[in-house]
Amino acid sequence: MPDPTTKPPSPRPRRRRRLCGLCLGTALLALLVSALVHVVAPPPRPAPASASALFSVFIDGGSTGTRAHVFATGRDGRPDLTRSTVMRVSPGLSSFAADPARAGESLKPLIDFARDEIGGAGGAAGEAEVRLMATAGLRLLEERAQEAILASCRDVLRASGFRFEDAWAKVIPGSDEGIYAWVAANYALGRLGGDPNKTVGIIELGGASAQLTFVSDEVLPPELSYNYTFGERTYTLYTNSFLNFGQNAAQDSFHEMLRSRGSSKNGTLADPCAPRGYSRNEEVMVRMSGASRSTLENQYVDNGTGNFTECISSSLLLLQKGKEKCQYQHCHLGSTFVPELRGYFLATENFYFTSKFFGLKKSSSLSDFMFAGEQFCNQDLSTLRKKYPNRSDEHFSRYCFSMAYIVALLHDSLGVPLDDKRIEYSNQVGDIQVEWALGAFITLMQNTSLKPLHTAAESTHSNRPLFAVLGMFLLCGVLFVSRWRKPKTKIIYDLEKGRYIITRIS
Repeated sequence: MPDPTTKPPSPRPRRRRRLCGLCLGTALLALLVSALVHVVAPPPRPAPASASALFSVFIDGGSTGTRAHVFATGRDGRPDLTRSTVMRVSPGLSSFAADPARAGESLKPLIDFARDEIGGAGGAAGEAEVRLMATAGLRLLEERAQEAILASCRDVLRASGFRFEDAWAKVIPGSDEGIYAWVAANYALGRLGGDPNKTVGIIELGGASAQLTFVSDEVLPPELSYNYTFGERTYTLYTNSFLNFGQNAAQDSFHEMLRSRGSSKNGTLADPCAPRGYSRNEEVMVRMSGASRSTLENQYVDNGTGNFTECISSSLLLLQKGKEKCQYQHCHLGSTFVPELRGYFLATENFYFTSKFFGLKKSSSLSDFMFAGEQFCNQDLSTLRKKYPNRSDEHFSRYCFSMAYIVALLHDSLGVPLDDKRIEYSNQVGDIQVEWALGAFITLMQNTSLKPLHTAAESTHSNRPLFAVLGMFLLCGVLFVSRWRKPKTKIIYDLEKGRYIITRIS
């Protein structure tokens, strides 16, 4: 018979013990399952012990030459641009259209260079990806010629020892080239991922094409608009590539325009974009359908007249060609829509090379270009030879045309005021070379294809379930032990002393 002075035992300790036992059993079961998964699952592939970085090779198949860019990624998954290297060979891949097998051969010095660079830095070629991205030079060729050249290049890249897939050798659209250049510029400036209004636009003047990409708040045609996402920020970009508007292609078109004006079959052509005294014999070769050799169709003699103003006017005619086919409200370049240029811009490639030749500052205005162009183009050839003894006559003709073409493109076509200094003419930001290949590398990294297979952070994340189970097990163990070690007591009422007494049960 129970003592009436003793309080009945509380059911709570039993419930707690049952709960703790259930918790402990669950934890033990989860621990067992987790341990089995970790035992059965293959361990993550470790990075090579000798490599302090992962490497990637991007081959830029340009119109005048081919470049191999070696990029490094640190263990934190970020680009290590201090370890980036580049090598260039010429001519470009498009020059092998008649003999595609030589296109692949032209890549071998670049492959050897990349392999040596990666090996010298402690890396392994087998861990590095190689990608070939061809641009406007190949875009100008017929599809059959493109594929023949790419097939030759793929054969060499497969045997290179680098990680490679056939789909990684391709001709990229001009819009991609412009977007990648924009990414590279804003990454170098530290503005990628930030306020869209603080980004800079990019204007490239290549050999065969020109690219223009920038953030615009205008309503854009879908075919000229692209949403680029970096991190949690999305940018609405206007991006366009103007094929045949590159400096070399434009000068070739200019000479064709001069020939079309010639009235005699073996005529002499007046060239306003060459200095006085300049003379060049030009042969026009044609290949008839089914013929194995080209035949001489005509001969011309280009004589320089050194007229910079007329050179600008002639350049503008090239830039407005096809405007009658414009299907937009207004077209600034040929038949293509271009929104108003707002904000700051970086002008690269031949914009920079031309400004550098004339000794102009990076922040020069188009008035400075006009003045330098007039001073240069209006001089006679003998004077220029004395001033620039290490330059050829062809250089004088090219730079005179380039100066006029830049003014016609930026001022007369795109509406940049002559005294505007929003454009910086440079190929780099700080110590970082701004090239579209860098933007392609950064964009690809966003898809984690170039990051280490298992970084330290990823390893930590993969072990979190096991750590959680261990933590639960330890917590339940502590609770159970503390509960088990807690002494059992009962409360008795002492009639003599008139109070309750707590006594321990042995």
